[in-house]
Amino acid sequence: QVQLVESGGGLVQPGGSLRLSCAASGRIVSINVMGWYRQAPGKERELVAVIMDGGRTTSVDSVKGRFTISRANAKNTVYLQMNSLKPEDTAVYYCYANLAGISYWGTGTLVTVSS
Repeated sequence: QVQLVESGGGLVQPGGSLRLSCAASGRIVSINVMGWYRQAPGKERELVAVIMDGGRTTSVDSVKGRFTISRANAKNTVYLQMNSLKPEDTAVYYCYANLAGISYWGTGTLVTVSS
């Protein structure tokens, strides 16, 4: 079993920054993909950004230039640095990991962008 534990969510004003972290633990040999999805109220869950084990990243257009994803492979940890936050970024952010074709999810951390 693999567990994902997120941290770093909270309330921030528009234009502010937050850094999310997600640490994976359990029976881990290697993690192919780690990343973040989000789900806003009344909307479907969407990909925010993912990073492959080789370092290649993919992100949704709405966060490009504002969010940066990175990972520390030795720590089985992925980070999401979120800058210039907008009210439309408000959502529950879920950590995601794929190991040998099996997907794992964290329980989510709430990010609220509001004045």
